[in-house]
Amino acid sequence: MDLDERFHTAVAAFVPGPRRPAEQPIVGGGAITGTACLELFDAQATSRHLDLAARRLGSDRRGYYSIGSSGHEGNAAVAAALRTTDPALLHYRSGAFFVHRSRRVPGLDPIRDVLLGVVAAATDPISGGRHKVFGSAAANIIPQTSTIASHLPRAVGLAFAIDRAARLGVPAPWPDDSVVVCSFGDASANHSTATGAINAAIHTAGQGIPMPILFVCEDNGIGISVPTPPGWIEQAYGHRPGLAYFDADGCAALDALTTANAAAQWVREHRAPAFLRLRTVRLLGHAGSDVETAYRRPAEIAADLARDPVTATARLLIESGVATPADLLDRYADLAHRVATTAELVCAEPKLDSAAAVIAPIAPSRPALVRADALRTDPIPHDERKQADTGHAHTGIGPPHRVNGAVAQGAPMTLAQAINDALADLLERDRDVLVFGEDVGRKGGVYGVTKGLQKTFGARRVFDTLLDEQSVLGTALGAALAGFVPIPEIQYLAYLHNAADQIRGEAATLSFFSDGRYHNPMVVRIAGYGYQKGFGGHFHNDNSVAALRDIPGVVLASPSRADDAAAMLRTCVSAARVDGRVCLYLEPIALYHTRDLHRPGDDAWLARPSPAEHVEIGRARVYGDGADLTLVSFANGVPMSLRAARRLARHGIHARVLDLRWLAPLPADDLLRHACATGRVLVADETRRGGGVSEAVCAALLDAGFTGRLARVTSEDSFVPLGPAAATVLLDEERIEAAAVRLLGAATGADPRRAEARHSP
Repeated sequence: MDLDERFHTAVAAFVPGPRRPAEQPIVGGGAITGTACLELFDAQATSRHLDLAARRLGSDRRGYYSIGSSGHEGNAAVAAALRTTDPALLHYRSGAFFVHRSRRVPGLDPIRDVLLGVVAAATDPISGGRHKVFGSAAANIIPQTSTIASHLPRAVGLAFAIDRAARLGVPAPWPDDSVVVCSFGDASANHSTATGAINAAIHTAGQGIPMPILFVCEDNGIGISVPTPPGWIEQAYGHRPGLAYFDADGCAALDALTTANAAAQWVREHRAPAFLRLRTVRLLGHAGSDVETAYRRPAEIAADLARDPVTATARLLIESGVATPADLLDRYADLAHRVATTAELVCAEPKLDSAAAVIAPIAPSRPALVRADALRTDPIPHDERKQADTGHAHTGIGPPHRVNGAVAQGAPMTLAQAINDALADLLERDRDVLVFGEDVGRKGGVYGVTKGLQKTFGARRVFDTLLDEQSVLGTALGAALAGFVPIPEIQYLAYLHNAADQIRGEAATLSFFSDGRYHNPMVVRIAGYGYQKGFGGHFHNDNSVAALRDIPGVVLASPSRADDAAAMLRTCVSAARVDGRVCLYLEPIALYHTRDLHRPGDDAWLARPSPAEHVEIGRARVYGDGADLTLVSFANGVPMSLRAARRLARHGIHARVLDLRWLAPLPADDLLRHACATGRVLVADETRRGGGVSEAVCAALLDAGFTGRLARVTSEDSFVPLGPAAATVLLDEERIEAAAVRLLGAATGADPRRAEARHSP
């Protein structure tokens, strides 16, 4: 017997109690009315019918993969306990929450909205046909992927940022007293991302910082086929200091409504995290074609069916006298008809039919507006609240003093000084900018790049985080939703990889799965690359960027010189603010404090950044106009290539050096133009030969039809060892020079170093 038949059979057998007006408490002396329970039933039954319709559409090959919510319909009680203005980040089984929340927002039709997602219709109001997700800008439901627990760090960051936005006078989309709700499964609760996020919430609240978040664990006792030990969620989270714990039976409407109300009210009043365990069951298997009889005993399945929350709510309504069996069966049938009728209608809706339509939300680009914002000199007005919170009363453009050492305005700077100077200007100009990360505050960063910023701008704008990269990036993701342009720092490139899904699976996908309705404006500063002599080995000299280059829509900036560093940082911040772009700003550690280029004391690698400079995303920089060879490089490779070019000139080989500056998107037009100008290209790539940047450069040239000579010289496919051994695997200028000689020799059939110089060296 299927769920539909079971419901009809069970409800028909229930014995009605004495008739009770729906407006009265459904239980004497209680606070929950019959009306509230009827609304809950409608949301639960609607969600159930949507699950059944999705399965029918899938079996008819008119619908696509979707995970059902059957057995979890008790989560509608959480929606009932919250305001429609409370931001929600939902588990993929929180369908009844979505229905209940949407029904309370004028103009929304949750039945149509969900089914449009099931059939991947281009008119789906949240993802535009790209994925079936629970999301609605009007209902303040931020769409999430189905990656396990990956949305929890963002939810924590959003709870943190809502209060901070209010205190700093930054306009946020939600009221100051909002509660962030984040739902997930019991299997997800074991994921390191979940445990880290919940720990971060407790850690933050323990410092007296508001953290209004309600974690809702929808505990059905199984993760696909792996059972959760009985009582495990309570053991793991029921006795955590600093985490209020609530437990409710999600299959019992009164308990679910009462407990959810208490939990939501506690968070709203205390501005601190709470954990609600909502005990549920999983009906119809994990998803789609999953056959749970292959791994569950019949008695286990039968026990879950006996706790069906939709049937249980119907029983409560009937036995309390609020409704009769006929009333609810009619109500249930009406909802079934609406769902079935809508399912037929949405199948006729158009689908996405071109690559351009699919990728449209990924990388919005309005370069003229970005340029205007980057070159803007007028600060956002400082209100009194911001002055009081930061203790920073200076109202001019630019900070009252340079904060990274005794660097006079307009003086030549190192890369680190230029980044610090640009951060100070951005913090001074715009109150929506936050700078944070491990050790960036009081210490000023491991390399002093953020030195003095916290003292100047206050701990609400520049602050230290706990040592957890997932939490650092989650704070940025949440702050971005709350109206900030966050600039988090990842201390070393090697440390990013354990949190890469926060970029790949969360930051990069939000605009895609929301059809551009939500964005993640952020600039992630990452210290990386090699060449730190005598320090760190692999973990402080990581030269692998392959995992970052292929993420759709993400901007990957990599400055090598002080003036570019400042201009590109301003561009990234403006691209984030104007277009909602996710920008990764990769800083070469070994060049932070580099002053000289060719000889000690020449100060030739210093530069004078100017607030009037802007570097358009995807534009390269060229040094020289040599006609024999184009040396293409970036980061540490640029000064190495310039030194190699000087030595090549002594042999009559005149090279220009092209600094890519942007690794994604690559400056393809500039690259091709300078390649064609010489007809010979050598890519000097400090990343690895396999998966390195040079692969993309060569492919870009070949795709563009370049027919000249092309070669590359790279670091080895190796991790970076400690000490002098690092020199054996990293690219150096001698190898660049030798590769250039080979390339020119192969092109002419002779050794260029033996040819008579055509120009004076």
